[in-house]
Amino acid sequence: MLPALHSDRVPRVWQVTVLGVIASLPATAILNWLPDSEATVGGGAMIIGAMIAGALAVSRSVDPGAAGLRAGFLGGVIAVLAFVVTEAPTVTWSTPLLGFFAFAVGAVLCVSPLFGWGFGRIGGWVANRLSAH
Repeated sequence: MLPALHSDRVPRVWQVTVLGVIASLPATAILNWLPDSEATVGGGAMIIGAMIAGALAVSRSVDPGAAGLRAGFLGGVIAVLAFVVTEAPTVTWSTPLLGFFAFAVGAVLCVSPLFGWGFGRIGGWVANRLSAH
């Protein structure tokens, strides 16, 4: 494990989550090369990162759903930050638009952990099935 992530102060579930999200970045970049692909960094961290974190969690005696949930949340945060950095400067902001943006950010940050939880469980299930054979 990476020396910076191997610490007794950082819970094991967060160590697995961060490793899964970091490992999802190259996979998302490769997926983005496919024709008609619109893969984003946030979506890749939310889905692929959660699956990788779930698979890693099984081998480290951590709940794959918990690792996936956290990876999904990190993916949602990355997606919101990517929007703020790339698209928000070009938007003409008004009061109703700010209200909608706050609602949309809240929705993304509430729904993304659910996607992460589901894909983390799938990653854990796949790791269990492959290790059993």
